[in-house]
Amino acid sequence: MKAIKRILCLVSFVFVLFSSSVVFSADPVKSQMPAPNMVAETVNINSSDAQTMAAVLNGIGIKRAEAIVAYRNTHGEFKSIEELKAVRGVGDSIIEKNKNKILL
Repeated sequence: MKAIKRILCLVSFVFVLFSSSVVFSADPVKSQMPAPNMVAETVNINSSDAQTMAAVLNGIGIKRAEAIVAYRNTHGEFKSIEELKAVRGVGDSIIEKNKNKILL
């Protein structure tokens, strides 16, 4: 009976030892890995596709982003961020929310 208790105690000790080392070693590795689905912080409205614009810009969904690309294809590159107001559905508030994310 003592032998069974010793074996059970030893197995429990080994389990605790290995489980704690896995927990403690996982944190540093996790913190070094990039977050999944990271989105770029800026977008060039003269070269980006609609999906990228929709992912990066606040208040810009895929339909509005497609309208931006269509405007760019029809009128050429944007000369200023303010020119985005010519795109239907893009106004001052959208430009203000995204002015630090928009590149020309």
